[in-house]
Amino acid sequence: MNFLLEPVAGTTLAAVLGLVVGSFLNVVIHRLPKMLEHGWMAECAQLRGEEPLPAEKLTLASPRSHCPSCGHGIAAWENIPIVSFLFLRGRCRACHARISLRYPLVEALSGVLSGYAIWHFGASWAGIGALFFIWCMIALTFIDFDTQLLPDSITLPLLWAGLLLNLGSTFTDLRSAVIGAVAGYLSLWSVYWAFKLATGKEGMGYGDFKLLAAIGAWLGWQMLPLTILASSMVGAVVGIALIVFARHGRSIPIPFGPYLAAAAVIALFWGKTLTEKYLGLF
Repeated sequence: MNFLLEPVAGTTLAAVLGLVVGSFLNVVIHRLPKMLEHGWMAECAQLRGEEPLPAEKLTLASPRSHCPSCGHGIAAWENIPIVSFLFLRGRCRACHARISLRYPLVEALSGVLSGYAIWHFGASWAGIGALFFIWCMIALTFIDFDTQLLPDSITLPLLWAGLLLNLGSTFTDLRSAVIGAVAGYLSLWSVYWAFKLATGKEGMGYGDFKLLAAIGAWLGWQMLPLTILASSMVGAVVGIALIVFARHGRSIPIPFGPYLAAAAVIALFWGKTLTEKYLGLF
């Protein structure tokens, strides 16, 4: 079902919305792991029969965004996606500390992909679903890079949203979506246990299983081979580059979630075309 929007107008609106959502995603990326950590510490204290240590209440909405260096509260005009970063020349207005390039990067990535999603799928349920899928992938990518965590509070709602959206065969039929969710989880679960039994070490986290299950629920089991192959190739290239150029120690773990997320976005837009061309070679 296409909504009454011209392609250019829909793409423009989606890009602007993506920039705004990207600003919010920066908050999610920074605060959600801290919120989870506070919750875990409180639960551990309760299990020990202790009172949780007093801590500042932290949510996605409060306290107000501020400079981590000097505590300067960020005014509304200082929080305009990309524009404020350029106007402030990448520095805090109060203390002139550098603002990480991460912030405009996330905003720009969200804006570009959001605009392209509506251009590709149109102003339809598929387009709206693609926006949600992309925003979740961006948040999970940067959270995993920072903390090697893929929070259940994102992956599990993403999985259920994919199944619900495919009740109407938005991206694939419901049967393929259910099989995709199961196959996505069990495929990496099997790799995890095979690696652990062979080496005694854990090669990946449970969040990776849930993320691939969510991808399968959105795109169907047919897209899982492409997603796994593409993510492995991207992960290998990036991993080798980190070791060679950034002197990243081989013993230091590299998160797999960002490469799954990147491959999932590729499969979302071009998965069917790439699969058909590959099969056409035979």
